[in-house]
Amino acid sequence: MTSRFPIPTRKAPPRYAYAPPRRRMWRNNGTLAGLAILAVVAGAVLLAPWLAPYDPLTMDPPAQLQPPSRAHWAGTDLFGRDLFSRLLFGGRTSLLVAVVAVLMASLPGTLLGLLAGYHGRRVDGWIMAFMDVMLAFPSVLLAMLIVSVTGRGLSNVMIAVGVASIPAYTRLVRGQVLAVRKQPYVRAAITVGCSTARVIFRHILPNVLSPLIVMTTLNVGWAILNASALSFLGLGVQPPWPEWGVMLREGREFLRQAPWVASFPGLALALVVVAINLLGDGLRDALDPRLAYQPRPHRR
Repeated sequence: MTSRFPIPTRKAPPRYAYAPPRRRMWRNNGTLAGLAILAVVAGAVLLAPWLAPYDPLTMDPPAQLQPPSRAHWAGTDLFGRDLFSRLLFGGRTSLLVAVVAVLMASLPGTLLGLLAGYHGRRVDGWIMAFMDVMLAFPSVLLAMLIVSVTGRGLSNVMIAVGVASIPAYTRLVRGQVLAVRKQPYVRAAITVGCSTARVIFRHILPNVLSPLIVMTTLNVGWAILNASALSFLGLGVQPPWPEWGVMLREGREFLRQAPWVASFPGLALALVVVAINLLGDGLRDALDPRLAYQPRPHRR
C-alpha cells in the first residue's frame, strides 16, 4: 500500500576529498598565468647578453627617437640607444634589487617577529614600539630618507627598500606566533624541556611559514615598484646604466613626441607586478588550510 504523502528523503552529507597544495595551485588559472609570465620575463632578463641585439650603453645619435621597427623592436631613446636591449638589462637590475631587498626585509623581520611574539612583555614592547616608529613613515618616504643618508647607488637602494619593509614582516609573524604559541604541541615542547631556540624554529616557525611565503611573494612586486620610484626620482640607479625606473624618468619628457620611450618600461613594470600578484594570490589559496578539503560528488 502506497502512502498518499511522499516520505522525505534525507540527503547524505557531502564527502570531502583532500586536495594537496600543489594540486590546488596547478588548478588555478591565475597562478599558471603568473608563473608563465614570470618564467618568460626571468628567462629573458637572465639571457639578456645573448638576446639583446645591441649594447644597452652604445649611443647612436643619428638613430635617436626612432619608433619601433625591425631594426629596433621597441624603438630608440634620445641618445639612439636600443630600448629593447635596455629593457632586458634593466629588468636584470630591477629583479635583482627586488629579490635582495625582500631577503633583507624578510629575514630580520621574521626573527624580530618570532622574538616579540614568543617572549612578549618587555621584549615585545620594545620591538613593536620601534616598528611603530618605522611605520609612522610611508615606505617610499622612509626609503628616500635612508638613501639620502647612505648615498645613491644600487646597493643603497637595496638596503633602503629592504629596511623599509621590515615592519610589515615583524607585525605579520608576531601575530601568527601569538596564536600558535598557545597550541598544545608548543606547551608540550616547553614542558618536556626543549630549548627556546628549538621551540621557536622547530615547532613555531614551520606553522607560520604559509602567510610568510605569500607576503614575501607579494612584496617582490612592491619592492620593484619602490626601487623604480627611487630611480625615477634620481635617488636609485644612476644613468647611463639601464633600469626601468631610470628609463621612465628619461622618457617622461617625450610622452608626446616619442611615447614608446616611457611606454615599454611602464608596460614591463605593470606586467611583472601583475604576474607576481597573481602568483601570490594562487599561493595564498593553495596554502590556506580551509581550502584543503573540497566536496566530492556522490557516485550513483
